[in-house]
Amino acid sequence: MLSSLIRRKRERSEMTFLEHIEDLRVSVIRVLTVFAVGMVAALIYYEYIPTLLSLPLNWAKNPETSPLHFIMGRADESLKSMGELKEFTFMGVWSVLMYAAFSAGVAVASPVFLYETARFVGPALTAKEKKALIPFCIAAFFLFLAGAALAFFWLTPISIQVWHHFASGMGMEVIWKASDYFGLVTMMSLITGITFQFPLALIILMWTEIVRPKTLLQHWRGMLFGIVIVVGILTPIGDIISLAILTSILFGFYLLAIGLGSVLVRRKRVARGDTPHPEEDEPYDLDNEDEDEDSEKNVKKPASKPKSSPPSTDGDISSLD
Repeated sequence: MLSSLIRRKRERSEMTFLEHIEDLRVSVIRVLTVFAVGMVAALIYYEYIPTLLSLPLNWAKNPETSPLHFIMGRADESLKSMGELKEFTFMGVWSVLMYAAFSAGVAVASPVFLYETARFVGPALTAKEKKALIPFCIAAFFLFLAGAALAFFWLTPISIQVWHHFASGMGMEVIWKASDYFGLVTMMSLITGITFQFPLALIILMWTEIVRPKTLLQHWRGMLFGIVIVVGILTPIGDIISLAILTSILFGFYLLAIGLGSVLVRRKRVARGDTPHPEEDEPYDLDNEDEDEDSEKNVKKPASKPKSSPPSTDGDISSLD
């Protein structure tokens, strides 16, 4: 059992249907095992979780202490005087631990998940292509960390400032529950980190030739609109600066993914002996052309009217008139 989890017994091209199902089960166990390791590590060092997750709140209260203080907004006086986080139930404390442990598990298991997914989407991989998956998964891990760091260092503190500003304007006193605040920090970091991995998903789709780079480039307007919607959900309402910057970053990733995917697809097709561009594979349908010509020939032309001839004058008495 342990040997089957570490390496596969046969190549995918030689597997039967039941062996593919067994291989899928092994891949799921691998991902869940790495996920569990990340969760256990976070629970072991639980004493450092409150100190670590409280940093965005401290940066929101005192923007000058933030590493990104040059793009941070000003904090209201009521936010600076806000007390410490409070929690009123035992389950709230437990939820804080679970939020942190879940985020750590996802961060550690995401490269393994991408690696196993790529192996299933593209079963006909050469040894060279399989080796190329390793740096690909490493890039996925660092992209996830980059997105999570952006949310942790910038999006979350700005969100706290904007939401507290609205609450103060409505005359409301904000008392943060520890479980609500820690849930906000972990979920924003998790979602933003996953969002930063979408260029790699596009590269996988292009590499497996499910989607063509030209098709993605033609639909850039729809993708830009979708990115704006997603960023609008992640960023606080009314914060135009964070909305514009994050949208520019993700759209730049989109264009970079199309360029890199085009290069990978071209190299793959040339090595396989195909045409470099997929759109050139579509043959010209000669049968349809012949059918069109036959249909044009079979169209009946309107019958021409017979030419009128002068009436015969033999025995025609009216011609004497």
